[in-house]
Amino acid sequence: MQGKIIKGIAGFYYVHVAGKGIYECKAKGIFRKENIKPLVGDDVVIEITDARDFEGNIMEILPRRSSLIRPAVANIDQALLIFSMTKPEPNYNLLDRFLIMMKKQGLECILCFNKNDISNREERERIAKIYENSGCQVLFVSAVKKEGMDSLMEILRGRTTAVAGPSGVGKSSIVNCLQKEKQMETGAISEKIERGKHTTRHSELITISDNTYIMDTPGFSSLSLFDMEKEELKEYYPEFAPYENRCRFMTCVHIHEPVCGIRDAVGEERISKIRYDNYAAFYEELKEKEKRKY
Repeated sequence: MQGKIIKGIAGFYYVHVAGKGIYECKAKGIFRKENIKPLVGDDVVIEITDARDFEGNIMEILPRRSSLIRPAVANIDQALLIFSMTKPEPNYNLLDRFLIMMKKQGLECILCFNKNDISNREERERIAKIYENSGCQVLFVSAVKKEGMDSLMEILRGRTTAVAGPSGVGKSSIVNCLQKEKQMETGAISEKIERGKHTTRHSELITISDNTYIMDTPGFSSLSLFDMEKEELKEYYPEFAPYENRCRFMTCVHIHEPVCGIRDAVGEERISKIRYDNYAAFYEELKEKEKRKY
């Protein structure tokens, strides 16, 4: 029987099998011998050891399409980053850090701005302009009024999506809206998983439709840039590409060099100053990190 690991705690793995339910499984010893650790998100083959109590063993881990290091999870197709338009105002520095981290791991990103019901059109247009050429899809929703949820659901359908965002932006409300069709099944999953012995904080996949999962990651307040040379950073800003041929030097990093097409485009408001200022701050951060290495 084939399923997907939706949670792993203390050596137990909870495997969702479509149309059947959740099986509490242990991994066969061969995985330990081969130093393979099953991850949340892994597609697996299981054998049933107790059909009545929904227990089994993981016999095989199917090939992974992708795997993230932080959080440790497999087969994520895309990332959904949730911020609010207001109360609190978006933290663009944190948002751009997340985009770089996800793009570095090969994931498409969707930016979802909540609290559309208490914001205004001017603010929506301002945010849309900042990210219009960032390579991300941008959505404006209201969890309170259930606005934009159908559009969001269509973007998620048939995929496994990592969901993240700082506290206070309505992330939990959006996740609850998305799983409204599956609340009975979600309740059953919770009862099976939380019964007794396993209650630690962990990554977890939530089933919201057939073959559609979201992973609610713990809230974050800071992210460091890692495993990147400072010269690589500009590759994560797609809006720079059309103007790089205006730079005098091919090696221009768009910070202090004379005749820089990127800085000119910022001055002409063709590139968002907020995005560029974050780029410059991240560049300096990576430069300092490089110095500390030596």
